[in-house]
Amino acid sequence: MTELLQWLSTAWAATSNWELLAVALAIAYLLLAMKQNVLCWPAALISTAIYTWLFFSVTLVMESLLQIYYMAMAIYGWYAWTNKTDEGDALAISRWSLRQHISALVVILVLTTASATLLENINASYPWLDSFTTWSAVLTTWMVARKVLENWLYWIVINSISIYLYLNKDLYATSLLFGLYIILSISGYMMWKKDYHDTLNSQS
Repeated sequence: MTELLQWLSTAWAATSNWELLAVALAIAYLLLAMKQNVLCWPAALISTAIYTWLFFSVTLVMESLLQIYYMAMAIYGWYAWTNKTDEGDALAISRWSLRQHISALVVILVLTTASATLLENINASYPWLDSFTTWSAVLTTWMVARKVLENWLYWIVINSISIYLYLNKDLYATSLLFGLYIILSISGYMMWKKDYHDTLNSQS
């Protein structure tokens, strides 16, 4: 118990106010996204702006670059969720086929290999894991913006690996955040899945 309290004390001392703010906004983003509330995107925009600097300061280069992409996707996500489709309806939850998932995995592995090889030459931290989580998150964020149901399953894998990276960089609050993300991703998947099936039933 004493060791746990010492670890928590050390973790709290190592956590900056900026990281706490980024964590709070990231939680707000996920909770709002679970409810398909468009306000999730402004929360994401500010949170990722903070994380861009935080990750760069601890030499997680790919994670830092990923945050810039997140900011762009926050703007796109706002647009996609607030504009009607060609059929005149709001964007609905959809699913990907097995072929689409396999294609996505192949692309992620190819990009991971390419960027990890480059990062090894500049002594970046954890080039392979950093690259894998980054390229996976690039794809998965697009899936969120397009309301693809399986995005939540992708996030469970990505967030699990990310926790290891952040713990090794003393980003304790962010590590706890991603642990919470795993739990909320399971809940988000169930909520979106129910909405998806309710929509199908109403159309039949």
